[in-house]
Amino acid sequence: MSRYERWNSLLELLAEHGKLEVEEAAAALDVSAATIRRDLDQLARQQMVTRTRGGAVAHNVSYDLPLRYKTARNAGAKQRIGAAVAGLIAPGEVVGLNGGTTTTEVARALAVRPELTERAEAGAGQPLTVVTNALNIANELTVRPAVKIVVTGGVARPQSYELIGPLASAVLGELTLDVTVLGVDALDVEMGATAHHEGEASVNRLLAERARRVVVAADSSKLGRRAFARICGLDRIDTLVTDEAVDEALILAFSDAGVRVLAV
Repeated sequence: MSRYERWNSLLELLAEHGKLEVEEAAAALDVSAATIRRDLDQLARQQMVTRTRGGAVAHNVSYDLPLRYKTARNAGAKQRIGAAVAGLIAPGEVVGLNGGTTTTEVARALAVRPELTERAEAGAGQPLTVVTNALNIANELTVRPAVKIVVTGGVARPQSYELIGPLASAVLGELTLDVTVLGVDALDVEMGATAHHEGEASVNRLLAERARRVVVAADSSKLGRRAFARICGLDRIDTLVTDEAVDEALILAFSDAGVRVLAV
């Protein structure tokens, strides 16, 4: 288990129990007590937990780990989801992408699609336009000749590399999109798509509103859960692409709400 996976597991345990002792955390993660102490010290320095004698208690902020700490979680599933979502995009479309590990995999899969790269190499122009508020996605796709990149303005959140605020909203308000691909922190039948941070949720909501169709790309760990801020209801979502570990009852519930579910 990598350091980033341990940190995420510790934060999930704290979110569930409110407090955590070093010895019980060491037993749960099958690592030494010294390793847990170092992890908790590092999380406390980042103001993600409050250190106590013998352990830690949950901090009064939502557990929104920086993107660089999330990349190892469900990596295989996210790559499969990314490839499946990329297959839903037609050449010539304008695609909105928000930030996140799963949408980053979507961007990577789009960048290497043969029919797009072949058209670009043949001088047929840039067959795909991507509108994103994610700095890391823009950075990866800028060098791809098959993709035209449009980046919103805004203030960057270091946790997700997403640009948020009125500048981002102003740019998106002037654009129309064929499809928006949303990465979400949670997706619930009643609440719809939600995010930990209200600023990200606001920009993501506008990305969804400006598109003719909306695809949510989320691994099964995000489903049946709720986060702090609402992005949109299921009535705005056309397709959910997730992994095969999704519960059959959730597939049925989302389908009954009018969302097409693809489990890959």
